Amino acid sequence: MKNYFVAKSRRVRSTPYTSRIEKQGVTAYSVYNHMLLPAAFGSLEDSYHHLKKNVQIWDVAGERQVEISGKDSAKLVQLMTCRDLSKSKAGRCYYCPIIDDKAGLINDPVILKLDEKRWWISIADSDVILFAKGLAIGNKFDVKIFEPNVDILAVQGPKSFELMEKIFGKKITEMKFFGFDYFEFSGSKHLIARSGWSKQGGYEIYVEDKKSGLELYDKLFELGKEFDVKPGCPNLIERIESALLSYGNDMDNDDNPLECGLEKYVNLDTDVNFLGKEKLKEVKKKGITRKLMGVIIETKEINVSKSINLTNDKNSKIGELRSGVYSPHFKKVIGIAMLDKPYCEVSQTFKISINGDVFEGKVCDLPFI
Repeated sequence: MKNYFVAKSRRVRSTPYTSRIEKQGVTAYSVYNHMLLPAAFGSLEDSYHHLKKNVQIWDVAGERQVEISGKDSAKLVQLMTCRDLSKSKAGRCYYCPIIDDKAGLINDPVILKLDEKRWWISIADSDVILFAKGLAIGNKFDVKIFEPNVDILAVQGPKSFELMEKIFGKKITEMKFFGFDYFEFSGSKHLIARSGWSKQGGYEIYVEDKKSGLELYDKLFELGKEFDVKPGCPNLIERIESALLSYGNDMDNDDNPLECGLEKYVNLDTDVNFLGKEKLKEVKKKGITRKLMGVIIETKEINVSKSINLTNDKNSKIGELRSGVYSPHFKKVIGIAMLDKPYCEVSQTFKISINGDVFEGKVCDLPFI
C-alpha cells in the first residue's frame, strides 16, 4: 500500500512529544481526536516482536480527556454509559461503552473516577465532548464539561514494570490493573494508571505539566537503555491478536454493545438510568442477529482500509471484515469481522476477495491469543 503524508495544520494538532518522536524516526501518522497519533516506527512486525519482549514509550496524547465535574457529574456520566457505575470508586478506571438512544455505540472509553464529583473520560476517536454537552444542556445538569490539557505517555511491554520502578519506586509496581495514583517527578505530580492499549502490561501517564512531562519522556529513554527501550505506538498485530477492539474500525454507531461482545459491560437489571436502556432490553429479548468474531484467512497479505465482504459458497454476503493483518504467530492473516448470526459458529468457512483473488477463511473465537 502506498503511504501518503499528513499535512500539518492548526486543525491537526501536534503533541508535546512530536519533535522528539520525529527525531526518533516515526514513519507514519494517523489523526486521532484532531491530533497527530504516531502509527509506525519502521517495520510493523519488528515493533510487534519488540513490544512482546521489551518496553516501548508511546506518544498517545491523541487519547484526549473529557472532564466532567460538578454536582450532577455522576448523573451525566451514568446517563452516557450502559455500565452500572453506582458502586464505582475514586482511584479506579472503568471500561465503559457509551451509547445513544438507539443503543448505537458512540465510543468505548476508559472512565477515570477522580473523586465523587470529577471524572475523566479517556476517549477513542470521536467528539464525545459535544455529546456530553448536549445531554447536559437537555437535562439541565449542573456540570462543567471541557477538554483538559492532558497528554498521555504510555509505557508498554513486559519490562515496563522494571523501568517504571527505577523512576517511581516499588509502590508503582504494586498498583492493581485499572487502578491509578499520583506520583511525583521533577516537582510535579502525575496521575499514572496501570493500563494501556496492549495486553503486554504497562502504564499510562496522564501528563498535565508539559515541561515535567518532556523531562520524564527523556528520563524514560535514558534509564530504559538497559531494557532495550524504543519508541512505539499501538501495534495492529498485537491489537488484533489480543482482540482489543478499535472504535471506528471494528465497531461504530451502527453497532450495539451486545453485537460487539461487550455483554459484561451492559447492566440492564439495575436501577441506574442510561440512554438507550429500553432499546438494549429490546435487543436482548429478541436476540442479536450478528456478532463480532475472529477470522483466520488463508493468505499472508492484506490491507483493510474499508470493510471487505465475506461470502458463503453461494456468494451471498454473510458479514464483513473490519480489521485484518498478517500474524507472525499464526503465519496467516487474522482479523475481526461482523458476521450474521447463523455464520458465527467456530470453524464456519467463508470466502473473501482480496485484490481480485479469492481466499478461504474460517471463523474463530476472540481473542486469538
